[in-house]
Amino acid sequence: MFADEARFGRINRPRPCWAPRPVRPQVAAQLIREYIYLYGAVAPKDGTCVYLIMPASDTECFEIFLKTLSRRFAREDILLVLDGAPNHTGRDLVIPANITLLFLPPYAPELNPKENLWDEIREKIFKNHALKSMDEVHAKLDSAIGYMEQNRQLVKSITSFPYIAKSL
Repeated sequence: MFADEARFGRINRPRPCWAPRPVRPQVAAQLIREYIYLYGAVAPKDGTCVYLIMPASDTECFEIFLKTLSRRFAREDILLVLDGAPNHTGRDLVIPANITLLFLPPYAPELNPKENLWDEIREKIFKNHALKSMDEVHAKLDSAIGYMEQNRQLVKSITSFPYIAKSL
């Protein structure tokens, strides 16, 4: 499995969208810096995803995510491929017995297919929305989780990089 976390919040970046001529689409924009984090893991082989919404990107939250992942796949050993962020490598981090961490080379996020799923969520769920509260952000993330869990073939097509597919 491949894992990562991404920040989602009330700050938005307007993105291009289609509109018939001569209509000029109007999109709300805001610069409110409130965030929550979506932790996620994906198995490119079958498109299985595990997500957890957390308040921060720190060692404590990452450890909770690892425990959740461990319980979900309690009868399996998991090789979890991820970047070397400080919250993934802390001395205080307790790693469940059925999870082994494998770190990607530094400065190589393109090797982690989970990054592409963040782009998909931002494009399909968060595109051109100015959310009024953190509760709305949380609701959008719940929608995103449902979208990904219901579209395993899409997840598989986005995350099955050639180097991964050849190794399975």
